[in-house]
Amino acid sequence: MFTEDELVMLGKTADALTAYLGQPILAEVDTAENGHEWVAFAVPLSDQGSPADEDVRIQMGGPDARWVGNKGGLTPAPEDVYDCRFLWGIQLCPEEGRRYTKLDHEGEECGWSDHLVELLPFVIADDEPAGEQDEAEDDDEPSFVPERRAR
Repeated sequence: MFTEDELVMLGKTADALTAYLGQPILAEVDTAENGHEWVAFAVPLSDQGSPADEDVRIQMGGPDARWVGNKGGLTPAPEDVYDCRFLWGIQLCPEEGRRYTKLDHEGEECGWSDHLVELLPFVIADDEPAGEQDEAEDDDEPSFVPERRAR
């Protein structure tokens, strides 16, 4: 199972993606057929129009949904189910050196690591570069910095 810290990091990633892309990004934790937890990141189709033929569609939500993050600014009722375009996911993995397996937009394995931060689209930095820290802001929360990664 994901730890509480991992769930917080995944939720902050969904929130950062929502802000960065300017559209709702949902992140839901579920259990895969093999019994391992995974988190799916997706865009609700009602906000995106019709999906392309190559898009993988998933349904998210429902009474047992385990959301992480702020649900893209949406306020789903417990029974709400969203038809979504799957963006990517991260699944827990029991193999040595592979605590996490990343799934691409087609649901295929595209990366793995023992460190969650290596598979996220944002780098978590504990310290801001010198001269960029707001003096009024004095919290120890890590900040998210977008990073382009080779695919």
